Amino acid sequence: MHGPVLHQGQPAKAWIWLFAGTAEGPVLAEALLQRGWTVRVSVVTPGAARAYQQRCGLEVRVGACSSDPTLEQELRQQAPRWVVDATHPFALVISARLQRLCSALDQPLLQLERCLPAESSPGEQLTLLNEVGELQQWPMAGEHLLLAIGARELSAAIAATPECRHYARVLDQPSSLQAALAAGLPQERIACLRPDPRGVGELEQALCRRWRITRVLCRQGGGRSEALWRQVCRQLGLPLLLLRRPGGSPGLPMAALLEKLGQP
Repeated sequence: MHGPVLHQGQPAKAWIWLFAGTAEGPVLAEALLQRGWTVRVSVVTPGAARAYQQRCGLEVRVGACSSDPTLEQELRQQAPRWVVDATHPFALVISARLQRLCSALDQPLLQLERCLPAESSPGEQLTLLNEVGELQQWPMAGEHLLLAIGARELSAAIAATPECRHYARVLDQPSSLQAALAAGLPQERIACLRPDPRGVGELEQALCRRWRITRVLCRQGGGRSEALWRQVCRQLGLPLLLLRRPGGSPGLPMAALLEKLGQP
């Protein structure tokens, strides 16, 4: 595997390895390119890669970093100036791997901290949960529960709410659909789509009406998906259950992160 192609005369370590998705990732990559950095972006899916425009000095790599030895070898051989973790707050596996390996290799690592919206705003019926298991405490017999929590926790959420009729919004990728089907959801109760990039939520509202949704469960990710579902639930008058963001090492907001990275 080869690292990013460096500009002539640029120091060999003057590049940044950015682990990100489609929310802050494209904005952060563009800001780094404008500051003169060469950037490699690692994303999980081809769909996420399409959010990044082809630019000189930018390499987009698709695929999950599935093992410590592979990533450790690349970090040792290519030694980026910085590693930046701008992954989703619930992407616990890759964040823990980056923390572990970068610490062991003395590799500089920075983490982006998403700014969370207010825990509640006028017109919201919002409840924060610490984990999926707390759903067992809620009497929801006969409710139509829309799960917008990603594919990995679908089975746990369904098991914790056996008296509900379940529906799911998952990302438009084969693995997400396979996970939803494996969790026991029939095809007619699964919607494969990405959050509306305009933040309008027309399709999400249409899904809620078509499925006669009475409650929504999503994650406190601090990004577009959370903001979208909070807006949809306000507009439709639906109660929203919000899985609290996991605790972890504090990161830096976007402006502070860019200031810390500086220029090559």
